[in-house]
Order: sequence, then structure tokens, then C-alpha cells
Amino acid sequence: MLPDIKGLVERAKDEIASCGNKNQLEAIRIKYIGKKGELTALLRSMGGLSPEDRPKFGQAVNEAKEEIEGRLAVKSDAIVMSAREKQFIDQAVDITLPGRIHKIGNLHPITKGFEEICDIFVRMGFSVVEGPEVETDFYNFTALNTPPFHPARDVQDTFYITDNILLRTHTSPQQARQMEKQEPPVKVVVPGRVYRRDQVDATHSPEFHQLEGLYVDKGVTFAHLKGALEMFIKAFYGEDKRVRFRPHYFPFTEPSAEMDVSCFACGGKGCRICKGEGWIEILGSGMVHPNVLSTAGYDPELYSGFAFGMGIDRIVSLKYGVDDLRLYFENDIRFLEAF
Repeated sequence: MLPDIKGLVERAKDEIASCGNKNQLEAIRIKYIGKKGELTALLRSMGGLSPEDRPKFGQAVNEAKEEIEGRLAVKSDAIVMSAREKQFIDQAVDITLPGRIHKIGNLHPITKGFEEICDIFVRMGFSVVEGPEVETDFYNFTALNTPPFHPARDVQDTFYITDNILLRTHTSPQQARQMEKQEPPVKVVVPGRVYRRDQVDATHSPEFHQLEGLYVDKGVTFAHLKGALEMFIKAFYGEDKRVRFRPHYFPFTEPSAEMDVSCFACGGKGCRICKGEGWIEILGSGMVHPNVLSTAGYDPELYSGFAFGMGIDRIVSLKYGVDDLRLYFENDIRFLEAF
């Protein structure tokens, strides 16, 4: 007498339909089609059947196995889907609630100023280089033709770490470093942080930012300096801005000049901001001193160049109307978001 295969399949179908989780489903699979399962046992018992019954019996067992496997697969998918639906319900988000706006950071105004200024000079053919903030006395002063008795060397003005090591007071030391390692032409701007012994107030800080420019080659003249700086002012502040140069003294340039720009408040007519002069001093400049060229190993009879330096804090403040440098260092989010 042949085993009741149909009855076995029906029992398996009922158990599969009533199971509620993966573990129960796996137990049913093992019970019926595992290595020691009921259908597997039936296949192994085929040896006791007559040759006439074996084919029909084997076919019936295989069909039963396929049906049970199909039911198991469908039930497995249903269990997974049910678990996901439950998870969605448990972790449901009320889409009627107002969303939370995540604030996106923005660049500090000084950083924006650095990037915009550097971009202008890059378009003129300058390269951007950086130098160390901890400098030697030689590069900060001696290589730039600063005499031993110059007041800038005093401990009242400069942060000395040792007798020979200090925090740089300007970005100009990179001039000497760049000329030492590079043959002319040299055409660079040097942005960075600098330090001086100043009391903190609305217009002074012991830590501030500068950008130095240097161009050395054969045939460089003061006209090239004036053209480059006027182009920069008009690109940064607007085409309506006028500039003028006034004679000045810097130990590392000769001749030297300070550059003024027409007042941002009155346009040059004279007001409280510009103290009635119509002009605001904005940077120092000049032709690189022959002694600086010689110290770097350049022949001053063959090469000439110009240099300029500007305080980024002041440059940016004039553009955006900031009247207190301390605002740049206080991390007041209301101030920083204005830019």
C-alpha cells in the first residue's frame, strides 16, 4: 500500500499557513523536506516498492516536495513583508509635523576675503604660496633690510619665542624664502595670519591677517605696480573707486608708497570717516630694495621688482562696513551669518 502523499502535503500546507515567524517556518521545512524529513524518508523507502510503482511514486514525491518548497518561499516572503510593515508602523514619521531646518555653515568673512583677493591676483598671473607663522629673525627682519635698531624689532612690538625665533609680524618673510628657492621671474601673493603686540580694540588686534605680493623680473617698474594695484582695487571694490599713491618709507622697498582709495562713505568729498580728506589709506607698497634682492642672490642691476602688503581685516572691513575688528574673532553667529 502506497503512503498517503496527498495527506502529507495537506498537513504541511496547514502548518505553513498557520506559522508566524521564520523559526517556525524553518522547523516545518526540516520536518518535511530536510535530510531526515518525511518526504526524504519516503524517497528512501522506494526500494521496497515494486518496479511498476516506483516511477509513479517518485514523481508524486517530487511534485509534493516542489509544492511544499513553493509554499515555504511564499510564506517566507510574507513574513518578511509583515515584519517590515510592523517596523514602518513602529517607526512611523508624522509627515504633518513641520520639518526641521538644518543650518548650513558658511565661510568666515576673512576667509571669503582671502579667497576673493587671491582669485583676483591669480587672474593677473600671480601664484598663491604660504609660509611659516613661526619665523626666524633673519627672514622676518634682516633679509628684508630691516636695520638692527628698527623699533619693529623691539619686544614691545614683536612676540619673541627665543632671541632668534618669533611669531612673524608680517607675511613679507616669504618674499625672501621664495626668492631663495626660485629663479626669476617670481610672481606670488602670500596670504596668512600674523602677530604683533597690540592692545585689543576696535582697530587693533595681536592676531590679524595680511596678504603680501611680490613680482620680480627684468624690467619691472613702478608703473607695473600702480597698474596691478589699481586693477585689484577696481575688481574688489568696484570700477568707481579711485586710487592715489603717497610717498612713504619701508625698509624693504625703495621708493616706497602708501596707496589710498577714495572714501567709501563720501566718494572723495570729505566726511567724518575719512577725516575730511576724501581718501582712506589701504596698503603699503614699493619697489623691492636692492639690498633685499642681493640678500636673496639676485643681481639688482639685472632684476627689479615690486612688493605690496595689505591687512585683510581692514580690506574686508572697508568693503562690508565693519567698524570693529573684534567682531571677526568673537564667533557671534549673528555677525557671521551676515556674510
